[in-house]
Amino acid sequence: MALALAGGGPLGAIYEIGALCALDDSLSGLDFNACGHYVGVSAGGFIAAGLANGMSPRQLCDAFIEDLPTDENFDPAWLMKPAWRELGLRASRLPQLLGSALWTWLVQGRPLSQAAEQLGAALPTGVFDNEGIHRQIERLFSRDGRSNDFRRLRARLTLVATDLDSGESTPFGRPGWDHVPISRAIQASAALPGLFPPVEIGGRHYVDGALKKTLHATVALDEGARLLICLNPLVPFHADPKAARHQRIPSLVDGGLPAVMSQTFRSMIHSRLALGFKHYERAYPNSDIVLIEPDQRDAEMFFANTFSYRQRRQLAEHAFQQTRQLLRQNADNISRKLERHGIRLDHAALADPDRRLLHGPDKPVADPVRRLHATLDTLEHQLRQRAVRQGLT
Repeated sequence: MALALAGGGPLGAIYEIGALCALDDSLSGLDFNACGHYVGVSAGGFIAAGLANGMSPRQLCDAFIEDLPTDENFDPAWLMKPAWRELGLRASRLPQLLGSALWTWLVQGRPLSQAAEQLGAALPTGVFDNEGIHRQIERLFSRDGRSNDFRRLRARLTLVATDLDSGESTPFGRPGWDHVPISRAIQASAALPGLFPPVEIGGRHYVDGALKKTLHATVALDEGARLLICLNPLVPFHADPKAARHQRIPSLVDGGLPAVMSQTFRSMIHSRLALGFKHYERAYPNSDIVLIEPDQRDAEMFFANTFSYRQRRQLAEHAFQQTRQLLRQNADNISRKLERHGIRLDHAALADPDRRLLHGPDKPVADPVRRLHATLDTLEHQLRQRAVRQGLT
């Protein structure tokens, strides 16, 4: 079995942790710390590396979601520190670049637009410092029983970044690339251009692994994975015009540039994912692939503020419950794939309306409608299974 986790920033990590906890809670015969191969891109690389290091989904939840007074806590606020070194380096080049631009315009007589292009080199390649990602993950994986060295892990771990100067994918963790510290590979894989500066490793510069592909699942499939579970946290939002007026979401254009850019980015990476899955079906007919991702009508995931601690808890719980709902709604198809590998859905756990990821002051009163839907989903699955056994379908 292999596990492939796509990126998506802090929101992606929150969704994947909630979804993994739901899968761990709802599937019997599955151990997320016993996979043969873990593939991670960007934020998914942090989750994949944690699982490969023996951290359970619940432990990842404690480290990333819960604000516990321990040295295992990973606070997304660390990602918001300005990249002062990069900003200072670019600012120091401005006088020389300005002089060169003036020479081009005034002395050489070239168009002002051509001279102004030279000033582009003074713009920073990223506004936030990502060195903290390396430092904090290095600390997390230096504890007893864990390792920051690919070569010392029990299972294979592949973290994919993109070589900035060639545009090619770089699979850190595979032979020839396994000498790079895991924490540094995660930093490189998550270096989204414009947000974080490229990461220099061995004289080359690397940026986000999602620039080339969304999942890079072929890394595991090429090595013979027979069951591949994929998690993709980012999907384009689909507003339902037929929804009740009080449930209707206004046009995304009303959200301005951030909403438009988010929808554009999500649509691009999801279309690549869809094409990739069509390729997997043709190229790997003997492998079962299960994709877990949010509902495209899920407004809560799309309009989330992932840097709010309280909302991190809410989003993780939301991802946990939505994944349970996905498993109930697609029980027949998912069961058919998983049972070939000795994994079964725990229908009693899925039907339990009080099953939760987090407990505490945020715990809401049990929703009777949610109880009814869970019971009906389970009943429908059991009736289908009985009909199949009796030869009625």
